[in-house]
Amino acid sequence: MADGGVSFGVGEWCWHARHAAPCRVVDRETVWGETAYRVWLPGKDAVVRARAHDLGPLDAVQPSVDQILHTAASAKLLDALEDNLLLAPIQSSVVPLPHQLYALNRAMSRDRIRYLLADEVGLGKTIEAGLILRELKLRGMARRILVVAPKGLVRQWQAEMRLHFGEQFTFVEPAELSAFRQWRNDEENLWRVHDQVICSLDSVKPMEGRRGWSVEQLQTYNRERFEDLISASWDLVIIDEAHRMGGSTDQVARYKLGAALAEAAPYLLLLSATPHQGKTDQFHRLMQLLDRDTFPEVSSIAADRVRPFVVRTEKRAAIDAEGKPLFKPRMTRLQPVAWQDRHAAQQGLYEAVTEYVRHGYNQAMAAKQRHIGFLMILMQRLVTSSTAAIRTTLEKRLLALEDDHAQLKLFPAERAEDWHELSGEDQINLAVAFEALADERKDVEALLFLARETEAQGTDAKAEALLELIYKIQQEENDPDLKVLVFTEFVPTQAMLADFLESRGFSVVTLNGSMDLEARSRTQKSFSQDARILISTDAGGEGLNLQFCHVIVNFDMPWNPMRVEQRIGRVDRIGQPFVVRAINFVLEDTVEYRVREVLETKLAVIAEEFGVDKAADVMDSVEAEPLFDELFVNGLQNPDAIEADCETVVSQLRTAIAEHNQSSQLLSGGHELDAAEARKWRDHPAQFWLERAITSGLPSRGGQATREADAWRVRWSGDGETSSVCFDARTAEGRPDLEWLTLEDPRARALIADLPRCVAGQNMPCVRISGLPETVNGVWSLWEIMLSADDFSRRRFLPVFISNEGRAFQPTAKRIWDLLLTERVETIGSATSSISAELFGTSKDAAVVQGERVFSELVDEHMTRLQEERDRANYAYEARRQAIGRVGLATVRDYRKKRLQAEHDARLARLDVAEAFVPDLHCVLVLRVGKQADASK
Repeated sequence: MADGGVSFGVGEWCWHARHAAPCRVVDRETVWGETAYRVWLPGKDAVVRARAHDLGPLDAVQPSVDQILHTAASAKLLDALEDNLLLAPIQSSVVPLPHQLYALNRAMSRDRIRYLLADEVGLGKTIEAGLILRELKLRGMARRILVVAPKGLVRQWQAEMRLHFGEQFTFVEPAELSAFRQWRNDEENLWRVHDQVICSLDSVKPMEGRRGWSVEQLQTYNRERFEDLISASWDLVIIDEAHRMGGSTDQVARYKLGAALAEAAPYLLLLSATPHQGKTDQFHRLMQLLDRDTFPEVSSIAADRVRPFVVRTEKRAAIDAEGKPLFKPRMTRLQPVAWQDRHAAQQGLYEAVTEYVRHGYNQAMAAKQRHIGFLMILMQRLVTSSTAAIRTTLEKRLLALEDDHAQLKLFPAERAEDWHELSGEDQINLAVAFEALADERKDVEALLFLARETEAQGTDAKAEALLELIYKIQQEENDPDLKVLVFTEFVPTQAMLADFLESRGFSVVTLNGSMDLEARSRTQKSFSQDARILISTDAGGEGLNLQFCHVIVNFDMPWNPMRVEQRIGRVDRIGQPFVVRAINFVLEDTVEYRVREVLETKLAVIAEEFGVDKAADVMDSVEAEPLFDELFVNGLQNPDAIEADCETVVSQLRTAIAEHNQSSQLLSGGHELDAAEARKWRDHPAQFWLERAITSGLPSRGGQATREADAWRVRWSGDGETSSVCFDARTAEGRPDLEWLTLEDPRARALIADLPRCVAGQNMPCVRISGLPETVNGVWSLWEIMLSADDFSRRRFLPVFISNEGRAFQPTAKRIWDLLLTERVETIGSATSSISAELFGTSKDAAVVQGERVFSELVDEHMTRLQEERDRANYAYEARRQAIGRVGLATVRDYRKKRLQAEHDARLARLDVAEAFVPDLHCVLVLRVGKQADASK
């Protein structure tokens, strides 16, 4: 030959130097003194052209120790992933509890990851969603992620994703998009700027009309907030409090948003502790977001169809990693605060404001000015909070009423839910600018005078009671450094309490809704270390995890008891080691006290009947708010009817709970939780497999990996830059200067997927493995078993060991694979070419025999999946065919039937094609193990 190389005939195996892989000659042609080949590369299943000097004899190359280790570790990872290895618990700082691990397992057990996460309140659905999110990212299945949540939960999502998973989510406020657009291309979809976005639910729902807006303004609004959002190519969409998208009559826009988001991404997670609420039609629409084929009509809502899409654990079934109940009992009590003689001015102020509210509320309702009713309710809550709170709000209200140029305004939306989703501070800022009632200015001036006089006369009754309570609990618990969490609705009350307690020698920190994530983190850290008391508003308390504190005082009480539950939930959380003590302050001789006293008694009966917290478990807090507003306002109007009014409300709660219990049968599958399964993730070796696969695989691919104490200095192939990396969560948490390398990195995934192919006649290295008994001698090989069926393909890896006596030992094969991942390996020679070919053939024969069971399992999984797809297709076809049959016009009916039949036939044809699978068996590694003397035998 012109190039003096070795000549290979058609059908002959040889080594392709540039691809570093074996290949088989399929064609050979010599023209003008040059020989050109077409060769098949089994590793890539591709035919390529090759020059003569690219090819060499198979036995000329022997894998290095690094290449052996890379193949063993990479195959171990790939096999574990096929066997549903969960990466998120390993490569996140959170160690999931049994019910959270169950949720992750369920979600990743199917290809269609579209689920309703419906755990009861307090079990950590956000953590479950974060684990699934991380799992998808680590497997390279998701990059662009959108979280849609009610406005009040946005901060909590940001905090938990960053704290537990190191995931940064950018909050996008659609109102700012127009201004931002001026600095960028006007045609650009600004939702594509960030890969991980969170936005509030009502800020992006479509709008059908708005008074005074042109068609162009409406189109621009919907394009920026809704249409661009939907078309921004999301991989995963997460919707929190998803039951709000069920599509009741006043929430059509929310349902349209949900339906569009459901179609905007392949993966969808709906989160709701209260998905059914006794409304089957809304629940049906919610389930349709997950799968329209499975739920084409309301009659399809049945347990056997719903449960595959729902992940739900109840509190009573939840356990920790040791198998103990997750939640401890709590002590909650109502603390009446009596007016003393010195508080006569404060009591007089309360009575004056109550009369103002009673009169103003009646006026507002008579004039159908519901938003003024909201203002009156707010004033009543303020006067029971503190003198400072009502005084500052009266000052703002008077300023707005006195300003002739002020634009007093209507509440932009009349829906009570919009009002109740605002924080106390936002309500104040909005309500003080509402238009005036008749003669209101005089009333406000008089009340403001009273408030200022009251404030000048001394401390509020509840502030004094708080100080006494703190001293008392310190003595009871014999803890002079006792930490106390104090909740209030309003910032002026917060500021008053902070000054009052600091002047008594307490170290105090505060949290409210105006603080960003960094400021909140600093405050939480300060409270965990030095500060004795944290005073938080409801907006400030969102997303807090304060398990190190077990005493909580609700200084002022929201009218909705479910909001009180949310507050107590800041300390009564998973991981709380102590019995939580919750003390709820209420002023005696007030309407609020009389309503609360009756309500608490009746709610205690419900708790006895159905279990603790059940009201909070079954009703959405925001949706329940008007119920309690009406109860307390009725108490102001007609104190004699408080008992009857409370009974009416409690009756509604009892009905809701009964419906909840009935719907729970629809949702819950009665699964068992495995504490041992949760414990095993603490020290799972997968991150070590990843470390060995990457660090041993880089050198033979033009990269480099050098150990540096607890880190690695890594240079990737084709990249001149090096970086310091680590592979496990614990090191990453303690060393933020290191790059934490996970399977999320596409370079890592590509390196692990790059497995060699071994064929008969290749050099077979002889290796010594520390930890392997000297009596174990023979041939160990690793085989990839494939079921190829387009998008439905599956694979597993099978280790095979044949002793020198010709016997196959499966346990020994698995043990050698494990040792290759943990022990020292050294090459001690190689078998001769003829012996290698003979031993390879023997190993393949054993792989064919042992692999039959593995392949049979793959076939069973494959056929089960295809049958599930057929069942879904047939069920959806039949439901839609019946619906079309109800169409009145024959021509329209016939057209739709033909189109439906064509779509159904095409769908079944694709499944028929997938049924024609192809089996495949490849060797990725073969070794001679044992003494060097055995190599020549």
